[in-house]
Amino acid sequence: MAPSTETALFVVRERAAGERRVAATPDSVRRQVATGRRVLVEHEAGAAAGFPDEAYADAGADLVDATDAGGATLVARVAPPSLEDVNRLSPGTVLLTFLAPHRNLEVVRALADGGISTLAMDLVPRITRAQAIDALSSQANVSGYRAVIEAAHALDKYFPLFMTAAGTIRPARIVVLGAGVAGLQAVATAKRLGAVIHVSDIREAAREEVASLGGTFIEVPDIEDATGEGGYAKEVGAGFLERQRAVLTEFLGQANAAITTAQIPGRPAPELITREMVEAMQPGSVVIDLAAADGGNCALTEVGRIVEHHGVRIIPGNDFPSAMAGESSALYARNVAAFCDLLIDDEQRLQLDLDDEVVAGSLVTHEGTVTAPKIAELLGGKDA
Repeated sequence: MAPSTETALFVVRERAAGERRVAATPDSVRRQVATGRRVLVEHEAGAAAGFPDEAYADAGADLVDATDAGGATLVARVAPPSLEDVNRLSPGTVLLTFLAPHRNLEVVRALADGGISTLAMDLVPRITRAQAIDALSSQANVSGYRAVIEAAHALDKYFPLFMTAAGTIRPARIVVLGAGVAGLQAVATAKRLGAVIHVSDIREAAREEVASLGGTFIEVPDIEDATGEGGYAKEVGAGFLERQRAVLTEFLGQANAAITTAQIPGRPAPELITREMVEAMQPGSVVIDLAAADGGNCALTEVGRIVEHHGVRIIPGNDFPSAMAGESSALYARNVAAFCDLLIDDEQRLQLDLDDEVVAGSLVTHEGTVTAPKIAELLGGKDA
């Protein structure tokens, strides 16, 4: 892509149902404007997250309507765009967004056909130099925290141990499935509230991290380290899953809440809790499924509604970051600003360095093609 003589960043007002976050806050705008960057913010883009237009104007942004942002060379948003959103973009635009490309193949095709260069915030490589850009981790932190708060609210039980004149109340027992960023934040939050936490993960590296936060690692017979690319878990065989489910059923039967966080980038979430495992849980207990958007870790999870089965409530957690829109937006805005710093040089020219592993790893569409190999394969061929 040829360098642009002027870089204007356009921050979109989100239109997806239930999405309250925004891709820039007044604070992140102020920092970017201080570097010489021009920032356009769509009217009321931050209203749902608690950031009024006046705060953006005071930070140096230009407030515009969606139709007045034609001069923007770089567009930032949170939720994956709709086909209508894609049609508003000019050829040659660089788009920063969560994309979930494996769930939005039609949108990916439209982005490629429209000549849009799309950098997916959910595909940023998990490497040291990309930590400031890692939006998946920043939002997973929010999800893990919120999952515990939701569980505490849903349960008819104290989390901590209470010793009273009327007797002792035992602490809540929590099972966390998956010890990635969200899972570890859930462990830390539940521990602060005084719960007893058991954690299941198929990555050997998770054992020490769980212990350091006060959780107990669930042992599975004949476990094999299943650490995959980028520190994520990789798929395991049916035999291991059967052994894991047998062990988890025992722990779930004693638990008050289960929080599931296991996801594999670009693929449906693994089913870790079957219908039968839910039926083994105590009536009144809850399952908080943070992988709901990718099909869920629980067989009974449904996006958009709470399912009750045998007295157990299964609560989808796909919208937890949006439920804490102010904090989530502040974190995401810093991720976006850090990505802009990588893409824009000291002379305020926008350039995509395809040899940069962060750019290359995040790039899904560019110059009319789908550049992400796995997504191109899903669309029917390389360079789809």
